[in-house]
Amino acid sequence: MHTSVKKFALIGAAGYIAPRHMKAIKDTGNELVAAVDPNDSVGIIDTYFPDARFFTEIERFDRHLEKLRRKDLGVDYLSICSPNYLHDAHVRLALRLNADAVCEKPLVINPWNLDPLKELENEHESRVHTIFQLRLLPAIAKLKEERTENASNERADITLTYITRRGAWYGVSWKGDEQKSGGLAMNIGIHFFDMVQWLFGPVQESKVHLNRPDKMAGCLELENARVRWYLSVDYEDLPQEVKKEGNHVYRSLKMDGRELEFSSGFTELHTEMYKEILAGRGFGIEEARTSIDTVYRIRQAELVAPGDNAHPMVKKN
Repeated sequence: MHTSVKKFALIGAAGYIAPRHMKAIKDTGNELVAAVDPNDSVGIIDTYFPDARFFTEIERFDRHLEKLRRKDLGVDYLSICSPNYLHDAHVRLALRLNADAVCEKPLVINPWNLDPLKELENEHESRVHTIFQLRLLPAIAKLKEERTENASNERADITLTYITRRGAWYGVSWKGDEQKSGGLAMNIGIHFFDMVQWLFGPVQESKVHLNRPDKMAGCLELENARVRWYLSVDYEDLPQEVKKEGNHVYRSLKMDGRELEFSSGFTELHTEMYKEILAGRGFGIEEARTSIDTVYRIRQAELVAPGDNAHPMVKKN
């Protein structure tokens, strides 16, 4: 376990995911010294680090951190919660500051941007960490353990469903712009594509049956599983029982008919992820590569007619 307090800076402080990073920094006993966001709706900082310096311009933030570095007061980690298309630029900023990057998913949108980051990582002797918190979810970690201990030649039959309501703002924001977000498969699907490959091996074949701005579906033939997947931000797709309870998210993995529902416990995992990173056990560039490759292929794929291997929700669309 780390003993000294580590200094963090954060890019994207006004974003949806930033409070989880602030909480993780606080929960692990470390300090946020500076944050930046072009939007100044960042009162959340007061909950965790009221003394952190705040900037609305990345250039001034960069200059401040560089001054600290030259005084041997530089940050140890730069947490990146900016829009997806800026992630690799902000990772490069972290490495130039001799800080480790802690980058939200996806590390990059296009797979060819990974190798230059790898080269920079080697040049600067700093590390790039990406957030794949689903690997730490107890139910998923247990399934991984079971799969490892009881390796069989039988391929699993998986139905993966992720439905999370997003309002009209979603399509207007950068998240609705595929050039900036990588689209639905990248923006909300990357965790799940990482998870299934981590559990069941590399992709052998990929088919896409549905591709709309608000929902996507397809089938992945993995080494040890067939995965029929469905992603949606359409409220109407939520199961009735979820709506009745007033909830707006549904995550489900069915394996050979056995339900593994993990809608709860998902949001508390950033602190666990930070603990792993601080202990030197985080997930890096190579761990990120497989899912980024997979999503890129999905984004480029031509639609094929859904057959027996389509997700059940595809029939409703």
